[in-house]
Amino acid sequence: MLNIIWIAFFLIAFLVALFKLLVLGDQLIFTQLMQAMFELAKTAFEISLGLTGVLALWLGIMKIGERSGFIQLLTAALTPLFQRLMPDIPRNHPAIGAMVMNISANALGLDNAATPLGIKAMKELQKLNPFKDTASNAQILFLVINTSAVTLFPVTIFTYRAQMGAANPTDVFIPILIATYISTLVGLLSVAWVQKINLLDRVILAYLGSFTAFVLALLIYFSHLPQQEMVSQSSLISNLILFTLIIIFITAAWKKRINAYDAFVDGAKEGFETAITIIPYLVAMLVAIGVFRASGAMDMLAEGLRYIILSLGLDDRFIEALPTALMKPFSGSGARAMMVDTMQAYGADSFSGRLSAIVQGSTETTFYVLAVYFGSVGIKHIRHAIGCGLAADIAGILAAITVAYWFFG
Repeated sequence: MLNIIWIAFFLIAFLVALFKLLVLGDQLIFTQLMQAMFELAKTAFEISLGLTGVLALWLGIMKIGERSGFIQLLTAALTPLFQRLMPDIPRNHPAIGAMVMNISANALGLDNAATPLGIKAMKELQKLNPFKDTASNAQILFLVINTSAVTLFPVTIFTYRAQMGAANPTDVFIPILIATYISTLVGLLSVAWVQKINLLDRVILAYLGSFTAFVLALLIYFSHLPQQEMVSQSSLISNLILFTLIIIFITAAWKKRINAYDAFVDGAKEGFETAITIIPYLVAMLVAIGVFRASGAMDMLAEGLRYIILSLGLDDRFIEALPTALMKPFSGSGARAMMVDTMQAYGADSFSGRLSAIVQGSTETTFYVLAVYFGSVGIKHIRHAIGCGLAADIAGILAAITVAYWFFG
């Protein structure tokens, strides 16, 4: 799918440019396309280079959290919930531990650790699946929770916002937390409705009630603040929570006699490697988006959407962030490039720049995760996985738009 989208950017840009040349007489359009390609290739490299330090910092901190046992702590805390949501899975089965560790790693932004853990969980679930080519209820529920992506520590988004010049890169933390909660809740409710899971179970209600109470407390607190104060308080609380987590990681490592400095250095090395690894992907996507924008195709698409939105009497400022939302279900790297393009075009602290970051953190890449996880165990019949996953995606995107207007509108 990403290959099709990437090729489509170039073909559409070429056709629009050809129309401008032959019909409108624009003699400079192809020069502008080539300039955009070179400029965006250079920009992608500069962004990746600038990300090195910040990625090294955050991945170093995350490595301390990983070695200090924070993921194992989350695993122990969430295991009772998974035993109720997936009654077909035997108690203490390896699949439960792998699933919880995968979701915990996702929540903490440990993408490199999350994917292999997710594949391991899917393989463990496949051992219990009586129909090997058809997704089981447990596999679908795990996949939807995974793609709806509860994000407690969106490190990558903070990193990109810092690199793109945001005055306070973490000011989107609370909005992301709210949007990702709604996405996950809708994903869970949709699967529970199809699979007839009893959400009135006392343990399930206790977990959902606790999560919901926390988010409601945030909503109630911020709803009584003027908008400027809301942004200020959100920034304060976000930074307080994040720095407190860092202190917890370091303290836990010290108590367990783990060398926090060495752990940080190992994680920082991964940050450097990650920054180098993303260069070709970022170049590929930013160049494709660049020629699409330079040809005028992006403006045509935005203006068409703007006309529809304005005819309905709605505010149209969210349209600039829609490319990130539309790309997100298909490709994480593609959506990330769209987010960077939006921040570069309108500013990291613009409404659309912040909204694109919130959208990026609100959901996961449904089709990619589905292809990787189900493909790893040979699942061909996915049943209601797509429908429930996309329901969570749509809910997350709508929540992201709503909360962006609330905090930054």
